[in-house]
Amino acid sequence: MQADTMVMGWWGPLSVLITPFTLLGNLSALSGIRRIPEPVKPGFRPPLDPGRPVFRRPAGILALIPLCLVGLVMVAIPLLLIIGLVVGPGHGTDRTDSTGASAYPTRDYPALTVGSCARNDAAWPAEKIKPESCDSSAAQYSVRAWPDGGCASGDHPVGPMYNKDHTGPMCLRPLKD
Repeated sequence: MQADTMVMGWWGPLSVLITPFTLLGNLSALSGIRRIPEPVKPGFRPPLDPGRPVFRRPAGILALIPLCLVGLVMVAIPLLLIIGLVVGPGHGTDRTDSTGASAYPTRDYPALTVGSCARNDAAWPAEKIKPESCDSSAAQYSVRAWPDGGCASGDHPVGPMYNKDHTGPMCLRPLKD
Protein backbone atom coordinates (compact mmCIF):
# COMPACT_ATOMS: atom_id res chain seq x y z
CA MET A 1 0.00 0.00 0.00
CA GLN A 2 2.92 2.35 0.69
CA ALA A 3 4.13 1.94 -2.93
CA ASP A 4 0.62 2.55 -4.29
CA THR A 5 0.23 5.66 -2.14
CA MET A 6 3.59 6.97 -3.34
CA VAL A 7 2.57 6.61 -6.99
CA MET A 8 -1.13 7.42 -7.00
CA GLY A 9 -1.58 9.56 -3.89
CA TRP A 10 -0.46 12.86 -5.46
CA TRP A 11 -3.00 13.43 -8.20
CA GLY A 12 -5.74 15.30 -6.34
CA PRO A 13 -5.59 18.99 -5.41
CA LEU A 14 -5.61 18.30 -1.67
CA SER A 15 -3.69 15.04 -2.04
CA VAL A 16 -0.49 16.95 -2.73
CA LEU A 17 -0.73 18.25 0.83
CA ILE A 18 -2.16 15.11 2.46
CA THR A 19 0.04 12.40 0.86
CA PRO A 20 3.31 13.33 2.64
CA PHE A 21 1.55 13.02 6.02
CA THR A 22 -0.02 9.71 4.97
CA LEU A 23 3.39 8.35 3.95
CA LEU A 24 4.91 9.44 7.26
CA GLY A 25 1.99 7.88 9.15
CA ASN A 26 2.50 4.62 7.25
CA LEU A 27 6.19 4.63 8.19
CA SER A 28 5.26 5.16 11.81
CA ALA A 29 2.81 2.24 11.69
CA LEU A 30 5.43 0.08 9.98
CA SER A 31 7.92 0.69 12.78
CA GLY A 32 5.25 -0.39 15.27
CA ILE A 33 4.52 -3.55 13.27
CA ARG A 34 8.21 -4.43 13.17
CA ARG A 35 8.31 -4.39 16.99
CA ILE A 36 5.76 -7.23 17.15
CA PRO A 37 7.61 -10.48 17.84
CA GLU A 38 7.62 -13.35 15.36
CA PRO A 39 4.75 -15.76 15.84
CA VAL A 40 5.72 -18.83 17.88
CA LYS A 41 4.00 -21.28 15.60
CA PRO A 42 2.20 -20.62 12.39
CA GLY A 43 -1.55 -20.88 12.44
CA PHE A 44 -3.55 -22.91 9.97
CA ARG A 45 -1.67 -21.25 7.08
CA PRO A 46 1.91 -20.00 6.58
CA PRO A 47 2.65 -16.28 7.10
CA LEU A 48 2.40 -13.98 4.08
CA ASP A 49 5.52 -12.99 2.21
CA PRO A 50 6.12 -9.23 2.77
CA GLY A 51 7.64 -8.90 -0.73
CA ARG A 52 10.50 -6.74 -1.82
CA PRO A 53 11.23 -3.46 -0.04
CA VAL A 54 9.22 -0.51 -1.41
CA PHE A 55 12.06 1.22 -3.25
CA ARG A 56 13.01 -2.01 -5.02
CA ARG A 57 9.59 -2.21 -6.68
CA PRO A 58 8.80 -0.39 -9.96
CA ALA A 59 6.00 1.59 -8.28
CA GLY A 60 8.36 2.69 -5.51
CA ILE A 61 10.99 3.85 -8.00
CA LEU A 62 8.33 5.70 -10.00
CA ALA A 63 7.18 7.35 -6.78
CA LEU A 64 10.53 9.09 -6.45
CA ILE A 65 9.46 11.53 -9.19
CA PRO A 66 6.64 13.23 -7.24
CA LEU A 67 8.65 12.95 -4.02
CA CYS A 68 11.56 14.77 -5.67
CA LEU A 69 9.19 17.41 -7.10
CA VAL A 70 7.67 18.05 -3.68
CA GLY A 71 11.15 18.26 -2.16
CA LEU A 72 12.25 20.66 -4.89
CA VAL A 73 9.25 22.91 -4.27
CA MET A 74 9.83 22.83 -0.53
CA VAL A 75 13.44 23.93 -1.09
CA ALA A 76 12.78 26.38 -3.96
CA ILE A 77 10.05 28.47 -2.31
CA PRO A 78 12.07 29.45 0.78
CA LEU A 79 15.16 29.96 -1.38
CA LEU A 80 13.29 32.31 -3.73
CA LEU A 81 11.83 34.18 -0.76
CA ILE A 82 15.31 34.67 0.70
CA ILE A 83 16.67 35.85 -2.66
CA GLY A 84 13.74 38.25 -2.99
CA LEU A 85 14.40 39.68 0.45
CA VAL A 86 18.12 40.08 -0.22
CA VAL A 87 17.78 41.60 -3.69
CA GLY A 88 14.81 43.77 -2.79
CA PRO A 89 11.80 44.94 -4.76
CA GLY A 90 11.85 46.63 -8.14
CA HIS A 91 14.83 44.99 -9.81
CA GLY A 92 14.15 44.54 -13.50
CA THR A 93 10.65 46.04 -13.39
CA ASP A 94 9.25 49.03 -15.19
CA ARG A 95 7.64 51.12 -12.46
CA THR A 96 7.95 54.44 -10.69
CA ASP A 97 8.87 55.24 -7.13
CA SER A 98 6.92 57.40 -4.68
CA THR A 99 8.24 60.63 -6.24
CA GLY A 100 7.05 59.61 -9.70
CA ALA A 101 10.60 59.15 -10.99
CA SER A 102 11.02 56.15 -13.22
CA ALA A 103 12.71 53.08 -11.86
CA TYR A 104 13.33 51.86 -15.44
CA PRO A 105 16.89 50.54 -15.82
CA THR A 106 18.96 53.15 -17.64
CA ARG A 107 22.25 51.32 -18.11
CA ASP A 108 22.05 51.24 -21.93
CA TYR A 109 19.15 53.60 -22.56
CA PRO A 110 19.92 57.29 -22.30
CA ALA A 111 16.95 59.60 -21.78
CA LEU A 112 15.73 61.47 -24.84
CA THR A 113 13.10 64.20 -24.92
CA VAL A 114 10.92 65.37 -27.78
CA GLY A 115 12.68 68.19 -29.60
CA SER A 116 16.19 67.09 -28.64
CA CYS A 117 18.74 65.51 -31.00
CA ALA A 118 20.53 62.18 -30.97
CA ARG A 119 23.08 60.08 -32.79
CA ASN A 120 23.24 56.35 -33.49
CA ASP A 121 26.58 54.59 -32.87
CA ALA A 122 25.47 51.26 -34.41
CA ALA A 123 23.60 49.97 -37.46
CA TRP A 124 19.81 49.59 -37.32
CA PRO A 125 18.08 47.58 -35.86
CA ALA A 126 20.80 47.08 -33.21
CA GLU A 127 20.86 50.80 -32.48
CA LYS A 128 22.94 52.52 -29.82
CA ILE A 129 21.16 55.83 -29.41
CA LYS A 130 23.00 58.61 -27.57
CA PRO A 131 21.79 62.15 -26.87
CA GLU A 132 23.62 64.80 -28.85
CA SER A 133 23.48 68.58 -28.89
CA CYS A 134 21.47 69.82 -31.86
CA ASP A 135 24.32 72.29 -32.59
CA SER A 136 26.83 69.42 -32.94
CA SER A 137 27.88 68.06 -36.32
CA ALA A 138 27.57 64.55 -34.80
CA ALA A 139 23.79 64.92 -34.37
CA GLN A 140 22.02 62.60 -36.83
CA TYR A 141 18.38 62.61 -35.70
CA SER A 142 15.79 64.90 -34.19
CA VAL A 143 13.52 63.30 -31.59
CA ARG A 144 9.80 63.50 -32.43
CA ALA A 145 6.66 62.47 -30.58
CA TRP A 146 5.05 59.23 -31.57
CA PRO A 147 2.04 60.03 -33.80
CA ASP A 148 -1.15 57.94 -33.73
CA GLY A 149 -0.37 56.29 -37.05
CA GLY A 150 3.27 55.52 -36.19
CA CYS A 151 6.46 57.09 -37.47
CA ALA A 152 6.55 58.72 -40.89
CA SER A 153 8.36 57.05 -43.77
CA GLY A 154 12.12 57.36 -43.28
CA ASP A 155 11.83 57.89 -39.52
CA HIS A 156 13.11 55.29 -37.08
CA PRO A 157 10.89 54.17 -34.18
CA VAL A 158 12.56 53.73 -30.78
CA GLY A 159 11.03 52.09 -27.71
CA PRO A 160 9.84 53.67 -24.48
CA MET A 161 13.14 52.82 -22.80
CA TYR A 162 14.64 55.86 -24.56
CA ASN A 163 11.79 58.16 -23.53
CA LYS A 164 12.77 60.25 -20.50
CA ASP A 165 9.38 59.56 -18.89
CA HIS A 166 9.19 55.97 -20.24
CA THR A 167 5.62 56.72 -21.28
CA GLY A 168 5.79 55.54 -24.88
CA PRO A 169 7.85 55.15 -28.03
CA MET A 170 9.26 58.05 -30.07
CA CYS A 171 10.38 58.64 -33.64
CA LEU A 172 13.85 59.68 -34.79
CA ARG A 173 13.81 61.81 -37.93
CA PRO A 174 17.12 62.03 -39.85
CA LEU A 175 18.57 65.55 -39.88
CA LYS A 176 20.43 64.96 -43.15
CA ASP A 177 19.41 62.79 -46.08
